[in-house]
Amino acid sequence: MKNRKDLLLDIDEVYCFPGFLNAINDFLKSNYVIDDFSDYYIDKAIIPKERFEEFNNFLNNRNLYKDAQILPYAKEVLKDLNLIYNIYICSSCINPFNIIGSGRLFKDKYNFLIASMPFINPEHFIFTNAKNLFRADIQIDDRLSNFDERIETKILFPSYHNKLISNNELNKKDVLRAGYDWRKGWLEVAKILLEPSQVKDDEIKRYLLK
Repeated sequence: MKNRKDLLLDIDEVYCFPGFLNAINDFLKSNYVIDDFSDYYIDKAIIPKERFEEFNNFLNNRNLYKDAQILPYAKEVLKDLNLIYNIYICSSCINPFNIIGSGRLFKDKYNFLIASMPFINPEHFIFTNAKNLFRADIQIDDRLSNFDERIETKILFPSYHNKLISNNELNKKDVLRAGYDWRKGWLEVAKILLEPSQVKDDEIKRYLLK
């Protein structure tokens, strides 16, 4: 609708944790959890260099979205936002360490989004690393480098790798922080973008009224 604001939404580490860490644990026979890390590229941080090619070959036969973990309150908040904003998915499908093997990520991510977000028009799916090419009124992302300065409302979604970004750095780039805990990130997004009267879920509404 013409009078609605446009919202660019990242997917990985914002809407869900794809099964990337599960794949690493299966490969290394380890039991890491997401909060063990502070580096964005967790594979680069813990996969031995001499096993990197082996790991990428391992990923080629795996659907990373089959066991994706949708973040708490993400669906509920997005359903409410979708009634007010035009939501556009703007998300990468490229593994920079395995460009050739990245092709199946497009299909797997698309099928995951179709199944888990039936309320979002698939014509609004944008798969790209060049997020700066797209203009919107609002952008939600977990990486500071992805924000376009021309966007009016920029929201940094909390994740394991961005906790140490200072408020001073965010203020310089006019970016809002949706808290520090990914478990409550969508509650904080709701506080920024929704009024209590626009929220259907009682638990989220109580959070907004605190």
